[in-house]
Amino acid sequence: MKLQRKNRLRALSLGAVAVSGALALTACGSDDTGGGSNGASGGTQSAAAGSIKCDDARGEILAAGSSAQKNAVDAWVKNYQAACKDVRINYNPKGSGAGITNFLQGQTAFAGSDSALKPEEIAESAKVCKDSQAIDLPMVGGPIAVGFNVPGVDELVLDAPTLAKIFDDKIKTWDDEAIQKLNPDAKLPDTKVQAFHRSDESGTTDNFTKYLKAAAPEAWSYEGGKAWQAKGGQSAQGSSGVAQQVKETAGAISYFELSYAKDGIKTVDVKTDASEPVAATSENASKAIAAAKIVGKGKDLALELDYKPTAEGAYPITLVTYEIVCEKGNKAETLPAVKSFLSYVASEDGQGLLAGAGYAPLPAEIATKVRETIASLS
Repeated sequence: MKLQRKNRLRALSLGAVAVSGALALTACGSDDTGGGSNGASGGTQSAAAGSIKCDDARGEILAAGSSAQKNAVDAWVKNYQAACKDVRINYNPKGSGAGITNFLQGQTAFAGSDSALKPEEIAESAKVCKDSQAIDLPMVGGPIAVGFNVPGVDELVLDAPTLAKIFDDKIKTWDDEAIQKLNPDAKLPDTKVQAFHRSDESGTTDNFTKYLKAAAPEAWSYEGGKAWQAKGGQSAQGSSGVAQQVKETAGAISYFELSYAKDGIKTVDVKTDASEPVAATSENASKAIAAAKIVGKGKDLALELDYKPTAEGAYPITLVTYEIVCEKGNKAETLPAVKSFLSYVASEDGQGLLAGAGYAPLPAEIATKVRETIASLS
């Protein structure tokens, strides 16, 4: 377990270097504001930008949605706008639910969502996708880290049933017998558990509760979805909001993307059916995401994730963020820029930025299909 802890700290350190250095990622504190990701217009073109094909791309592209992918989008926009001076990508990380709503109302060129479209949303998309429908393009993978702030505790192992009881207000204090059993060597205080969940509709919530439902069905009785359903706990806006609460509140615990686990936030190692608890790292998330199956129809590439992996080192709480676009019927004035930008995002260069920022690149087979689909958009 100590080795896993070192590996996780090394991964977070690499992410921090990426944030402060070459990638120049924007700080996480604004993921729930109305501001967009404006990139670094006029900045020095990076080596990765050399392979970007601008083609006929020009104008402003409005997009909104997942706050989970905000740090990745910031890095992509910086490189892309350095190469394509005539394009401005304005991404508002207001949450998956709000992003899908904006897209279905025809307000944006694409949406970011940590959950694939529901059948009724695909049907509704025919209103904005002329003679067509919206499709899901997986683009960003990664672990949903469970961050904690327990005085005197640096390492913590939890399993799905215990997490379910914590977030359902069934476990009240950190010295609870269930937690102690999983951490026999830890000196757990009687500090009150302060569980935080997202106040906004979130694909991160959707994926986290899907994990609880799949891995601990007897302890988690809720249907799940983008809106939090369990009773008790406290709420905060956006991934940065819940992460900030964990950082500042003794006894706090919450869920958020690994890229938000910084500034001293410790993360839980998750006990699965494998022999050793698994740390939340990009590498370990990739092991689980590689087993995902494409379940979308036609050119829709919605994935089915495995929340109960048994492979050694496969981290079970993962998500994939989709870029949602019209398969056909895209607006002529924005289509070239959308295809150009998404082609870069899905390229080896674009995906190559992810691991250093706490995300997991797409498996090669899925990435190839995403690139082919983007090329066919019309």
